Amino acid sequence: MLDRGARPSVTIVICAYTERRWDRLLDVIESVRAQSVAPQEVLVVIDHNAGLYERLTEIVDDVTVVESSGPRGLSGARNTGVLLADSDIVAFLDDDAEAAPDWLQRLLALYDDPDVLAVGGRVEPVWETGRPGYFGEELDWIVGCSHRGMPKVASEVRNVIGANMSFRLEVLRQVGGFNLSLGRQGTLPLGCEETEICIRSKIGSPGSRIVYEPAALVRHHVPADRGTLRYMLSRSWSEGISKAQVSRVVGQKRALGPERRYVRSVLPRAVFSGIRDWGRGDNPQGLGRAGAVIAVLAWTAAGYVRGRRLAHVEGRPLSGTVIARAPWSEVQ
Repeated sequence: MLDRGARPSVTIVICAYTERRWDRLLDVIESVRAQSVAPQEVLVVIDHNAGLYERLTEIVDDVTVVESSGPRGLSGARNTGVLLADSDIVAFLDDDAEAAPDWLQRLLALYDDPDVLAVGGRVEPVWETGRPGYFGEELDWIVGCSHRGMPKVASEVRNVIGANMSFRLEVLRQVGGFNLSLGRQGTLPLGCEETEICIRSKIGSPGSRIVYEPAALVRHHVPADRGTLRYMLSRSWSEGISKAQVSRVVGQKRALGPERRYVRSVLPRAVFSGIRDWGRGDNPQGLGRAGAVIAVLAWTAAGYVRGRRLAHVEGRPLSGTVIARAPWSEVQ
């Protein structure tokens, strides 16, 4: 157990899979170098891309570059980082999310409380071509960012956001790591692996807490094609399917509690605000913003229903909970 008042050691894990984000990846690494609190180690895990691995190892010598030892996908790459880490805390960054200089310091400050299992921070979108007028801040979860309705001060939450999160290493190993049946695989926009692991972590540690600290900021690059209605609906459909998977693992109440509150309070205000702005002439995009919220809600619900149905079809990949045996269990 970490001594109260002692600064915990931390490993930063950055997962990358494509050379198309090369410049972004270098910017992320540079943002880690500029942290006000130095990490014990920085691991860049390359997800089954030999060309990217060789290219990066040729130019960096102050970070550890490794190839994923798990199956293809984000969860497998993250579990590789957990396997190799030797620190109190493991912090995760996306390969297109630059950390503010005090990001790590802000995260680590919350671990003074021994009941805190995980800490995540705010993810702010940086739009490649500007935010589309119909894309309200209530829907920023679609692009992996913090959305309107989330806490504005440090607060207990159900789960952290994947692009900006940290865990106690012992917790990740106790629960068996990230579920390999969840998480993004290349460009396939599945997700919810961070939701599921946070829920499992708390189940195993009654009285523990997951904390969201909005002052721990990262800025997440959002390419133009992720602001299109096509992507919004595709991501919403996938989110519904992913939530169906999670509900099979931990139950509907745990899996959907915050989503129900979000649907009851945040989304109606977004729709009414959009219609009001359009009606007053304050914002001609208001009607489109309201329509996008309704469409996203409908597509997410449809994806969830589809996922629940698939889960009962024998032989389908959604048919149950498959969490691979933790590779580190043999080395503890």
